[in-house]
Amino acid sequence: MSLSLIVLISAIMGVISLWTSPAAAYREYFTVEQKAQLAKIQTVLIEAVALTDKGSSDAGPLAEVASRGLAGLGYTIVQDVSKSHDVVFRVKCEQRKTWEGTASSGGDNDLPDAPSRLWKGPACQLTYVLSGMKIKWQKEVRTDFEDASAAAQAAQAGDPGAFALARLQDALEKYDFPVLLAAEWGHPERLIKLLDAPDTSVPRKIRIMSLLGDMQADEAMPSLKQALQDRDLAKQALVAMGNLGRDGIPLLVEMMNTSPQIEIQAAAAKGLGQLGGLHGDASVVPPLLAKLQDPKTDWTVLTEVAWALGKIPDKRSIQPLYDVDKKLQAIRDPDNLTLKKLKEAVFWAIKQCDTWDQYS
Repeated sequence: MSLSLIVLISAIMGVISLWTSPAAAYREYFTVEQKAQLAKIQTVLIEAVALTDKGSSDAGPLAEVASRGLAGLGYTIVQDVSKSHDVVFRVKCEQRKTWEGTASSGGDNDLPDAPSRLWKGPACQLTYVLSGMKIKWQKEVRTDFEDASAAAQAAQAGDPGAFALARLQDALEKYDFPVLLAAEWGHPERLIKLLDAPDTSVPRKIRIMSLLGDMQADEAMPSLKQALQDRDLAKQALVAMGNLGRDGIPLLVEMMNTSPQIEIQAAAAKGLGQLGGLHGDASVVPPLLAKLQDPKTDWTVLTEVAWALGKIPDKRSIQPLYDVDKKLQAIRDPDNLTLKKLKEAVFWAIKQCDTWDQYS
């Protein structure tokens, strides 16, 4: 294989990695001017629509849910279009959904809360408009039933349309669109404030940390370090740190080597791989190799260590990975899924490191 071809393949793989990395792709479709507008968002105009088979219905309760949710993150809410506002948030809820979705696949379209082309039952479609332009951020909330008439009859609830809208309101209450919008608009400070609040639930804190990681919000590091003190939050905090700056490397190394919890060690190793790969920082390789060669290291942790080493191709990793692979191949236990995953990780890491060494 010629050197020029290798360089071309590496360039193509780099572009593909940007497409597939949530952090790299984060809000890249916005212009510089739009990003500046998003950064200044404070006042949100709420527009809500409620439709049943009988026509328009009262959308007030839906607007109230949207208003309360966004106000909880410190946004100023207006519902009068004549009043000054920075962005329009639209909630359209229907007994029988009219398709307003995005492309069939790719990007956010494959996420569970993306608009579904196949769903024809009750749904709320969430969008926003910036300076008169409908942005391609689109989310969808659905009921657990598709036929509103049958569901209302089974629940002895009377009017199917009213029943469907009530269930959609419940679903909208549970859907954390406010934190998704804060992340979409690039407002980490609002998410960090919510993360630090003592009354924020654990599931919501975990969701926020994931978003802060995707945003590469380095200012979240102090809050993430604090979250390490909470057993329920520590794993996600370490994963989020793996998308931030190099300052998190010493802490991740410490957690990988000293935490008594296997899942925390594994999460720290994964974070080191993410940071090393993201910043091209080979300083994470020696502590990962030390963990790889430690006979007391749990197989679950070894798996993440191997994946991490594969993300930072380094010639120092080649022989230690081959040594581990030789030991693993001598173990015959086809029903052991943990062993199978470890073998796969080591095999992949060898390919990454050995190939990199040959052509770099």
